[in-house]
Amino acid sequence: MAKKVKVIVLRTAGTNCDRETQFAFEEMGADVDLVHMSQLLGREKKLEDFHILVIPGGFTYGDDIAAGKIMANELRIKLGNDIRQFIQNGKLIIGICNGFQILTKAGILPGVGVQNFEPRPDNSIGFSQTATLMTNDSGKFEDRWIYLKPNGRCVWSEGIKEIISLPVAHGEGKFVPKDDTVLKKLKENGQIIFRYCNKMGDAPVYPENPNGSIEDIAAIADQAGRVFGLMPHPERHFLATQHPHWTRLKKKGKFGDGAKIFQNGVNYVKEKLF
Repeated sequence: MAKKVKVIVLRTAGTNCDRETQFAFEEMGADVDLVHMSQLLGREKKLEDFHILVIPGGFTYGDDIAAGKIMANELRIKLGNDIRQFIQNGKLIIGICNGFQILTKAGILPGVGVQNFEPRPDNSIGFSQTATLMTNDSGKFEDRWIYLKPNGRCVWSEGIKEIISLPVAHGEGKFVPKDDTVLKKLKENGQIIFRYCNKMGDAPVYPENPNGSIEDIAAIADQAGRVFGLMPHPERHFLATQHPHWTRLKKKGKFGDGAKIFQNGVNYVKEKLF
């Protein structure tokens, strides 16, 4: 029997995009397990048994303190060594919307290379937070379709060369690096994977950049290109018919603009980890 790519979709109180994300990976041939955070903490499930870790969208723990902060602390403090080993083993992580907020606030993204993961007495990851996702400049929840222009390259964006359209749905999506040094490193390392743009691919204005992200950053990756976070929802444009104007789009076929991201993750595991 052929090996199957094993995906863990991690959920907890307030996660609400887990089923759609599960569907997307299953459509690409992966074996997907929806796992509650308590199952990992209780060692009922082991992260090492999977190839891809997914932190889907939602409002974990009601976004108390700040969006994604509580779950970020759980990952960093309680599962830090497991995640460090997962990354060092060459496996993949993707965080979507709230998942992006979590990866960033845990210090997993943007990262500066897996070699800098250092064990700490409290079991936490040896990265300090160097960026955040904060309240939208509009001061309100933004729920709309936007355009994204591919910028850098990573495992998850391989082969995406044209402008794509995905929906956003967030109140705290403004990407802000800690300082100019962090931003410079992101640029030099090619870690900025997608930027918000207008329909023609030019610099956006609000609401084309829905949150005011610095330099229109919508998605980043770690230096190795295996850990990926984005604010827009690829699982909500996985099928072509999910787009509100799908009958008028030039692209035809079953899949929408978000499908390539999931396909890339599954294909990478098959090619590199089997």
